[in-house]
Amino acid sequence: MTDEKCRVLEHVDVGGGYRRLVLNAPNIVSNVEAGQFVHVRVPGLDESSLRRPFSVFNAQDDRLFLLYKEVGRGTRVLGLVKEGDEVMVLGPLGHGFPLECKGAALLVGGGYGVAPLYLLARSLLARNVGPVKLFAGGRSQADLLAIDAFRELGVEVFLATNDGSVGEKGLVTLPLDAEIAKLKGASQDFEIFACGPDPMLKAVAERALSANAKGWISMDRHMICGVGACYACIQKTVRGNSRCCIEGPVFAAGDLVWE
Repeated sequence: MTDEKCRVLEHVDVGGGYRRLVLNAPNIVSNVEAGQFVHVRVPGLDESSLRRPFSVFNAQDDRLFLLYKEVGRGTRVLGLVKEGDEVMVLGPLGHGFPLECKGAALLVGGGYGVAPLYLLARSLLARNVGPVKLFAGGRSQADLLAIDAFRELGVEVFLATNDGSVGEKGLVTLPLDAEIAKLKGASQDFEIFACGPDPMLKAVAERALSANAKGWISMDRHMICGVGACYACIQKTVRGNSRCCIEGPVFAAGDLVWE
């Protein structure tokens, strides 16, 4: 973990209220693993303001890629950062996804929950794990992010939207259920990796457990300090309360206790 001064290489609007931020961060990039996150000090906010946590979308050639949505004051101010500016970034933080996968890797993302799944897909494919398949869901087509980037990796993509604007109409569990049934019918092994809103994560975890498959769930919590000191990102597990920023954000599906 390092607190690195990073120069902004690119900061662009990718539609639907989402933005891509690319930073020169050689120290973080050399140590980050898929599923980990970073804490960004937002320039323009007062010194007492808390840093904002972001999943790592990609890390390559000293470049750190973040994909985020403007949802509050902090991300709105972050949206004003320009190419050439410098920001302080703490990371990498947390425990990421395991990269040993038996059989097919089913990646499930809801909205900007796909953010940590791209580096995961790259990492799994580099280890010749596969096939790797992405199941992405959102309210509409605008909430389906970086789909072409996944396809360029060679990932097979399945889409679902609530309004039916692209892919299947309904929840992302629709195409996921079909794929699970197909794999089970062929007696093929698979593991599930997921990130997104809690209702989706609970549904995915239940499917992994019912299929007797390994499931890895990245919990989206407001990780205020990022280093386990504030206890604001507690997640109930079979071992008691766990801090998402230290023991997570990735947990085994069977370890989670849902409200």
